[in-house]
Amino acid sequence: MSTTPLGTDRQTAARTHLWGHFTRQSAWEAGVPTIVRGEGHHIWDADGHRLIDGLSGLFVVQLGHGREELAAAAAAQARELAYFPVWSYAHPQAIDLAERLASYAPGDLNRVFFTTGGGEAVETAWKLAKNYWRLRGKPGKHKVVSRAIAYHGTTHGALAITGLPELRAPFEPLVPGAHKVPNTNAYRAPEHLRDDPKAFGRWAADRIAEAIEFEGPDTVAAVFLEPVQNAGGCFPPPPGYLERVREICDEHDVLLVSDEVICAFGRIGGMFACTDLGYVPDMITCAKGMTSGYSPIGACIVSDRVFEPFATGTTSFAHGYTFGGHPVSAAVAMANLDLFDAEGVVDHVRREAPVLRSTLERLLDLPIVGDVRGEGFFYGIELVKDRATRETFDDEESERLLRGFLTPGLYEAGLYCRADDRGDPVVQLAPPLTCGPAQFDEIEQILRDVLTRAWARL
Repeated sequence: MSTTPLGTDRQTAARTHLWGHFTRQSAWEAGVPTIVRGEGHHIWDADGHRLIDGLSGLFVVQLGHGREELAAAAAAQARELAYFPVWSYAHPQAIDLAERLASYAPGDLNRVFFTTGGGEAVETAWKLAKNYWRLRGKPGKHKVVSRAIAYHGTTHGALAITGLPELRAPFEPLVPGAHKVPNTNAYRAPEHLRDDPKAFGRWAADRIAEAIEFEGPDTVAAVFLEPVQNAGGCFPPPPGYLERVREICDEHDVLLVSDEVICAFGRIGGMFACTDLGYVPDMITCAKGMTSGYSPIGACIVSDRVFEPFATGTTSFAHGYTFGGHPVSAAVAMANLDLFDAEGVVDHVRREAPVLRSTLERLLDLPIVGDVRGEGFFYGIELVKDRATRETFDDEESERLLRGFLTPGLYEAGLYCRADDRGDPVVQLAPPLTCGPAQFDEIEQILRDVLTRAWARL
C-alpha cells in the first residue's frame, strides 16, 4: 500500500488503479494524458496545454464545455429528486423528456424506453425486436443484419451486431444470429460502381436483401444501421440507399433500427438524422448528444406498431436498467434541448456544414489524403500511401503512422481528435455544434501541418 496521501500523485494513481477503456495500458507508462478543464470549444490538460476539442469528447459535447445552464439544471434536479426508477413508476422529468423526444421523431415513433447509454439502447432494440416477433407468433424471427466495420456497442448483444472482427474475437462466442453485409464506403466501392453513387447505393442495399433472403425472412428480426456509419471513417449513405433499405425491410417483414447514438441531436443537422435523410425506421437508438455529455442517458424510441403487443393485458417487456431515465439526466437533457431551441443550433449546423466540408476538402491537395467524407459536423479523412491507386497502409505502417506519430503529433499541435484504423486509416472529426469558420480554419491548419510532417516521415 502506498504511503503517499490519496489524490496527490495522480499519474501514479492512474497507472496503478485506473483501467482505461479501449486503452493500451502499457502506453500510460510514459505518462497518462489527463484532461482537467473544458470551456467552449477547448479543453486543457493537467500541464496547462490547450487543445481544440475536435471530437466533442466522444461525439457527445454538442453545445461545448462549461455550460452553466446545464450544470445548474443538474444541481436543481438533484436537490428536488436525485433518483427514482421508472420501474412501475414515473417521474416528471422522464415523462417530459419522453414526450419531447417523441415530438422530434418521425412517423409514429411515440414510445421511449430509457437507458443510460448507446450500447444499452442497441441491446434494448435487439431484445425488443425478438420479443415483438415472439408476441406476433413468429418466434423464429431472431436474427439481425448489420454492416461491416460498423460499431454498435460492447455488451454481448450489441457487440454481436458490431462489425469489427478485432473487437469481437476476444469475447467469442457471442450472441448467435448476427450477420454482416457491405457498408457504404464509396471510396472503397467496387471499381465499376465508384463513379455512379446511385448504382452503388442500390448494390449495397441489395446486399441486405440478399442476406435476408439467404437466412430466410422468417428468421430475421431486424436490420441495424447508422445513418452515417462511424467506424471506418464516416460513410454517408449513397443516394437512394436508405429508401431502398426501408423497402427491403417492408417487403420481408423485418424491422429497421436507425442507430443514431452519434448522428442524432444536431450532429448531421436535425434532431434525428433519419428525418434529414428521408426515411422512417421502426426504432431509433440514441444517447450521447441528448445531454451534450453533462449527464449520461440513452433511449430506444419505438413505433406504435412495435409497442402495440405490449399495450394491453398482462404483457410486459421484461427488461430495464437501474439508472435508465435518471431524473438528473432527464432534467439536463431537457435543459440541453431548450438551449438547442434558444440558440438555433440546428439552423447553425445546417448553415455551417457546407463551410466545414469545403474547409476540410482543402486537405485533398496533400498526397497522404485520399478522401474527405461525412455530413453535418461529422467527418472522416482517409489516409493513403498512393492517391492514384488508393493503396492503403499495412498494419505495421498504420501502427507507426497513427499511434507512433499522428496521435501524439495532433495532441501536441493542439487538436484533440481520433486517428483510427478500424478499417483503413482515418482521422475523424466531430467538433462541438457551436463551432464556426474560425474553428474550422484552425482545425484545418493543424491537420495540414501534422499530416504534411507525417508524409515526410513515410
